Amino acid sequence: MMQISQRSDLSKRKKAVIRVIAILFAISFAGVFIAILGFNPIKVYTEIIMGALGTARRFKATVNITIPLVITSLGILVAFKMKFWNIGGEGQIMMGAFSASYVALNYGDLPRPILLVFMAVAAIIGGALWAFIPAFFKIKMGTNETIFTLMMNYIAIKWITYLQYGPWRDPNSLGFPKVANFSKNALLPEVLGFHIGWMIMFILIAVIVIFMNYSKKGFEIAVIGESVNTAKYAGMNVPLVVIIGMLLSGGLCGLVGMIQASAIERTLNVSISSGYGFTAIITTWLSGLKPSFILMTSFFFAIMIQGGIFIQTALRVPNSAADMIQGILLFFVLGSEFFIQYKLSFKK
Repeated sequence: MMQISQRSDLSKRKKAVIRVIAILFAISFAGVFIAILGFNPIKVYTEIIMGALGTARRFKATVNITIPLVITSLGILVAFKMKFWNIGGEGQIMMGAFSASYVALNYGDLPRPILLVFMAVAAIIGGALWAFIPAFFKIKMGTNETIFTLMMNYIAIKWITYLQYGPWRDPNSLGFPKVANFSKNALLPEVLGFHIGWMIMFILIAVIVIFMNYSKKGFEIAVIGESVNTAKYAGMNVPLVVIIGMLLSGGLCGLVGMIQASAIERTLNVSISSGYGFTAIITTWLSGLKPSFILMTSFFFAIMIQGGIFIQTALRVPNSAADMIQGILLFFVLGSEFFIQYKLSFKK
């Protein structure tokens, strides 16, 4: 018989060993799959690294993927800490981009610093309000937040699609479904060759570390995640903390929408979130819900994403095959978390 029991005494070293073994198994298994397709696994892996880090331009593209992944992961981390399963990062990014774009398209003549601040505030509010809705219904009616936040993603996507193909379509786009480009004042500046989002990313990592570890609300969020009954017994206002936590979670995701619209797309379109809201769920979980580890896991995923794009053109690897390679790697890495949390024992 096989018995599954929860671990309670696994050291950090053993956890690291399990994760390393999982990565080695993932690389080996994906290598077999690559060989079956007729490609040299070593060459494919080399090209993935080179495609993500090989030149300054490719490294910049990898950093541009890392930034939204990190900030979205920080937002999702706040919700996950209190066991509120926010799967709506994608929609919150969309609504943040929508709010920021409204400001950019209607007040593009404002001075650049003022306009960018207004865009950021609007994006934070847009994402926060989109996250507030499932939090409110969870508190008042006990709805399932996983399904609620997931469904709201598609509402946001369809809303942006409607704007892009309808009221916000640029009349000068010759019939192409495109929103007008932002004015120069609405574009984020660059610092050291990268858009300023990388500085915002590091600032937010420090802020979330301080908030979660040294603030009262951060402590209350952690307690609620451990036990709602304990939080109530300690006199905490659980509904208020949940609302505040989700406002912060959605606000961070909304800010990602502003960064992507301003620095990357320079306009609003339906693909602006690029799946970061879903990928961030994995990076957040793999970080062990620790803000200081999110940068590392997000950068690793950015390398996989950018490298996967590169091998499609460099080695003629089909898009579906590149996605499957990423899926295999994710499967093993996520599977390692099971063996960190639980152990298997066999009995006759």
